[in-house]
Amino acid sequence: MAWDFKARPELWNGMAMEMYYADSPHPQIFHDFEGKVTRVHDGDTFTIKTDFRDFEFPVRMIGIDSLEMNAGGQVAQKWLESQILGKTIDVIVDPKERVGKWGRILGVVFAGGMNINELSIIEGMSVPFDQRNELANRAADKASEAIF
Repeated sequence: MAWDFKARPELWNGMAMEMYYADSPHPQIFHDFEGKVTRVHDGDTFTIKTDFRDFEFPVRMIGIDSLEMNAGGQVAQKWLESQILGKTIDVIVDPKERVGKWGRILGVVFAGGMNINELSIIEGMSVPFDQRNELANRAADKASEAIF
């Protein structure tokens, strides 16, 4: 079975990389890079345009988690837009943990010399990834308060 590079441009480390790397129509990302943010999807995911690819692709901010859009994540999305949308940023990639389970590049984001991943936690827009269940519980509590 061939890899669908249009639907999933990033190869996961391991078997996919071993089997399909030579077939990749574009460079796989193993190093830090810079690009311009063209869209912010939510509080921890955005789309970026680089000079080494002829298409835009999603990046997931590693180590953090923000509320999903259907659970009140609009505040985090707007905050992230104010930090990075339309700006050239640096994405720091760990070659051993470079692609997430949904096929997005994972990275730490720097804009204007600031670590946006850390700033998101400090500003209360996200939590450390290992505390993501607490974030979901907070969202559920808020939803139930709104009902009563």
